[in-house]
Amino acid sequence: MNKISPLATVSPNAKLGDNIEIGPYAYIDDNVEIGDGCKILPHAVIFEYVKMGRNCSVFPGAVVGAIPQDLKFDGEVTYVEIGDNVTIRECATINRGTKASGKGVTKVGSNTLIMSYVHIAHDCVVGEHCILVSYVGIAGETEVADWAIIGGGTKAHQFSRIGMHAMVGGASRINKDVPPFALCGREPLCYCGVNIVGLRRRGFSSEVIRNIQDIYNTIYFEGLNITDGCAKVEAGFPPSMERDVILDFIRGSKRGIIRANDSKDHTDFE
Repeated sequence: MNKISPLATVSPNAKLGDNIEIGPYAYIDDNVEIGDGCKILPHAVIFEYVKMGRNCSVFPGAVVGAIPQDLKFDGEVTYVEIGDNVTIRECATINRGTKASGKGVTKVGSNTLIMSYVHIAHDCVVGEHCILVSYVGIAGETEVADWAIIGGGTKAHQFSRIGMHAMVGGASRINKDVPPFALCGREPLCYCGVNIVGLRRRGFSSEVIRNIQDIYNTIYFEGLNITDGCAKVEAGFPPSMERDVILDFIRGSKRGIIRANDSKDHTDFE
């Protein structure tokens, strides 16, 4: 049974699951699908062409599915897709996609936390188990892979990519791709080591973490260019999920990856 405030505005064309709560002055537009167990809190807005999974929470002032802030947008039907167990905190904004990008959809994966005042622009893809801390802004067509964490106030350039399990320090400017498993910060943004704490929390063994660190030491700190560093890693390290994810990410980068931080010793495993 759904609990819908009489002060909420809910389109009769919206498709609502079971056990949904919709608070006073919330607005649910046409062509919206909301899964079981979701909570749409007071003054939250969900515009057209949004599909939301189960057990999501949308806090006051958040706006999901507004048209993209993109001059190429011409009124076409585009979408926002939200996974299960996603929390969208106060005043966050998630825009629809644009056909001009070739995607036409903005996606947020399951079990992701979008904190207050975050902006997710058109055609972005945010993976599962991600955390975007307050005031993060990711420009159009940015890709954030699973388990990535982006620190508060960080801004990502259009078409940027943040790899899986990466950790980006707060108030950073992302204008190059951030490779998987990396810890990065400083100004300009640079690789500062492996995200050891995050990987340990997620069950990565010390052996695997050391292997990741050795791979990055080879790529960044042996005096090779990135192409030659990747070739040496491919030749010198046995195949593994971690090795292959790193190589595929770097070789697929169109913007180039962040540079190394040369101000500290990266040889010791912490």
